[in-house]
Amino acid sequence: MKNIVVLGSTGSVGKQVMEVLRKKPGYYKVLGISGYEEISELNSQIKEFKPEMVCVGTKKAKRKLESAFKKIKIYVGENGLKKLATHPKAEVIEISTSGTVALEPMLEAIRRKKEILLANKESLIIGGDLISLALKKYKTQLLPLDSEHSAIFQCLKGERKIEIKNLILTCSGGPLRNYTKKKLEKVTRDKVLSHPVWKMGSKITVDSASLMNKGFEVIEAHHLFQIPYHKIKVVVHPECIIHSMVEFQDGTIKALLSQPDMRLPIQYALFHPQRLTGFLEDLDLTKIKTFSFLKPDRKLFPCLNLAYAAGEIGGTMPAVLNFADEIAVEMFLNNEIEFLNIPQIIGKIIKKHQPIFNPNLKEILAVKNWVRNQLK
Repeated sequence: MKNIVVLGSTGSVGKQVMEVLRKKPGYYKVLGISGYEEISELNSQIKEFKPEMVCVGTKKAKRKLESAFKKIKIYVGENGLKKLATHPKAEVIEISTSGTVALEPMLEAIRRKKEILLANKESLIIGGDLISLALKKYKTQLLPLDSEHSAIFQCLKGERKIEIKNLILTCSGGPLRNYTKKKLEKVTRDKVLSHPVWKMGSKITVDSASLMNKGFEVIEAHHLFQIPYHKIKVVVHPECIIHSMVEFQDGTIKALLSQPDMRLPIQYALFHPQRLTGFLEDLDLTKIKTFSFLKPDRKLFPCLNLAYAAGEIGGTMPAVLNFADEIAVEMFLNNEIEFLNIPQIIGKIIKKHQPIFNPNLKEILAVKNWVRNQLK
């Protein structure tokens, strides 16, 4: 039985990780969990999984848990996440926190040769080069939990990297894929948040609608698979049955198909290389009437172009992209700007930035304050 730490156990993905662990007892001992201030959820998870350590985001949340659980070690903030991620007994670190708070704890875990299961986009986007170097130096494994990257990982098994022609990331296109520019000018917050397939948090749902989420996944794919950006393609696949594909130089394409359910990539990463049963309905191909594929409209949804450009430039530019999007989406969710203002704001900030190449962690994290200062 392996000891696992789940960072972000109270979020959307984290809850599904705990669900998969619940359904397959005996494989893992939950050594530690973390959540920001979701006391009720943490209470339930502590009672069920009996972790030795918990990390929360505030001192207030710590006091509440300490009064209920006297024998559990309760930590706070990023230093607490480091304690969990680097604990000597921890073998596997699952990271599904939101934002960039887990980047430094993840790097520390890699330096201690922990296995990483990653569902946190932001850390890989802003610190992809640092993570890649650390994984190579300390010779440990990182497995992706995103459905698209898990699909590519599975399609590449047994294949030679030299024979890859393209990685093909699929996306639903979001709730706005058939909108005209006029309709986009008047689109409401509620409509943007109504994703047709996936149930996600507000931030990632807005990013899905703008195609920024797919742009982020392009940057992630570049770092995860060490493939140049011109070999990473995006296609709109509204049915969301094909989760991504790999095209090879002989003209063949391998694809991974399944029901759209995050528990599949989660269980694949947790139990790799085993494939376990009991998570998904079987996929009945006779009931699927069509598979459709469309080119993304990059003029209407320019966030995808912004992501490719930031990734190609490299250095601190992907961090600028990430933090500018974070702030612009927050403004949209607060009804301070319109949907079409999101790429405009991001594009203006990117143009102002002079990238630092080969940045250290401190330089990367400092970008957030620089971005905020551009909007004052």
